[in-house]
Amino acid sequence: MTGTVAPLDVSGTSATTRTASVAFTGTGTLVRFGLRRDRVRMSVWLLALTLGTLATAAEYKALYATPEERAAAVGSMDSPAALAMTGPRHYLSDYTAGAMLGHQLLGFMAVLVGLMSVLIVTRHTRDEEETGRAELVRSTVVGHHAHLASALVLAAVANLALALLLALGLTATGIDGIGPGGALLYGLTHAAIGLVFAGIAAVTAQITAHTRGASGMALAAIGVAYVLRASGDVGNDALSWLSPIGWIQRTYVFVDDRWWPLALCLALATLTAAYGFVLSTRRDVGAGLRAARLGRRTASDALTRPFGFALRLHRATLLGFGAGLCLMGVMYGSILGEAADMVKDIEQVQEALAKIGGSTVAESFASMVMVVVAVVAAVYVVMAALRPRAEESAGRAEPLLATGLSRNRWLGSHVAVALAGGTALLALAGLGFGLAGAASAGDGGLVLDLVGAAVAYAPALWVTVGVAVLLFGWFPRAGAVAWIVPVYAFLVGYLGPILQLPDWMKNLSPFGHVPQLPAAGMNWPPLLALTAVAAGLILLGLMGFRRRDLETK
Repeated sequence: MTGTVAPLDVSGTSATTRTASVAFTGTGTLVRFGLRRDRVRMSVWLLALTLGTLATAAEYKALYATPEERAAAVGSMDSPAALAMTGPRHYLSDYTAGAMLGHQLLGFMAVLVGLMSVLIVTRHTRDEEETGRAELVRSTVVGHHAHLASALVLAAVANLALALLLALGLTATGIDGIGPGGALLYGLTHAAIGLVFAGIAAVTAQITAHTRGASGMALAAIGVAYVLRASGDVGNDALSWLSPIGWIQRTYVFVDDRWWPLALCLALATLTAAYGFVLSTRRDVGAGLRAARLGRRTASDALTRPFGFALRLHRATLLGFGAGLCLMGVMYGSILGEAADMVKDIEQVQEALAKIGGSTVAESFASMVMVVVAVVAAVYVVMAALRPRAEESAGRAEPLLATGLSRNRWLGSHVAVALAGGTALLALAGLGFGLAGAASAGDGGLVLDLVGAAVAYAPALWVTVGVAVLLFGWFPRAGAVAWIVPVYAFLVGYLGPILQLPDWMKNLSPFGHVPQLPAAGMNWPPLLALTAVAAGLILLGLMGFRRRDLETK
């Protein structure tokens, strides 16, 4: 019997090994460069996720300090609608503050950690290729797999750092029911789910030639995983086992502390990452495995106009947020009829709802939830308002502005999509909230009430757009500062009533001046003032953009 053996060099290294090592040449350098580029972005993610978790843990400790209050929480959470929004029923068997974190927060955090991981991977792979930087870097001594390997290493560093921060932070709180072992497991569940979605992003980055497409497919996978988890926790438990989010929730952290489900996540992360490397060898740099669809022979009339062209660029993001906000509205609406029973024994929440006002607990609860809906819509409008910055940096704006298209019309078209799109998202979320709420509470009048309550936040969204446009027009490199608006709005608008923050902090946010319908009555002057402020900010932003030079990377 004869066979072939890979040739060896004088050092005894096989040609196959040498080829593999060459493919990863430069990975370490790209990792260091990526950490340098993302030092602020990554730090913000880690701090936000860690502080949000610690604040929630402290909130649970304050809200459910006695066994009676925890027993009341068990009763309010033991319903299909509540389980769909939280996690499996087994957590309710020993509902300490730690069990509440695993039950109520872990699934939500999995979505955020997945989002962070997806954005890291696509930013350092597909975005590098789409902008042409990857081809330039690969012309030096950099291997074929170096970009993908460095992106996965960066995602792993971020997720492991988050795991360490969560473990140390939760242990330091000293809250009953949160021990060092459970805190470490809780942190590692975040790292495990983050690695899973990083691996999925490594695959989607090979399929399409566009960053937004790769991110969109990976985010769709997160959405599917969440829906499968929710469906399984309410009905057939087998569906939850088809979701990696369901896997980490079945560690039953702070209840049973089961470690073995993490092995499932690591196995899936390894398989998807390896598949991503395999797929990357089957395409050219800058191309995707999925062939581009043939377009129409002639452009539609809408694409020949600035607004239609801008809407086409924003279409995928707008549709994705529309689906997500509608689902969010339906989920919150499904528990609206149970709101009174859910909070009847929780003194702090009752005080917060009483401060909001309203003739019923359902109205007060709906008003509080509207803040969350508005903040998610604000995330979209910030992304949409900053899209011109991405077009400018990538060099796609300059050819358009070299024609007869004025700067005002070009930027104004993106601003118009952000304004109209954000308002439409509010209306869609309010409609889903109203329909599900009406069915849950048995009150058909809630549909129009909740749609109106959601749309009332439109002027606050417009101010958010104005802040982003102002930064883009005058200080384009500081555009990311606009993200402070939705983050601050969530902290003071949603957590403020529970944490009893002073009113002056709420007044610093444009969302703090919106009448909290349907619990409160309509108050037009603040909305008109917000609209005027938004118009002024947008005009100033347009003025600044006309006066400065384009900045192309």
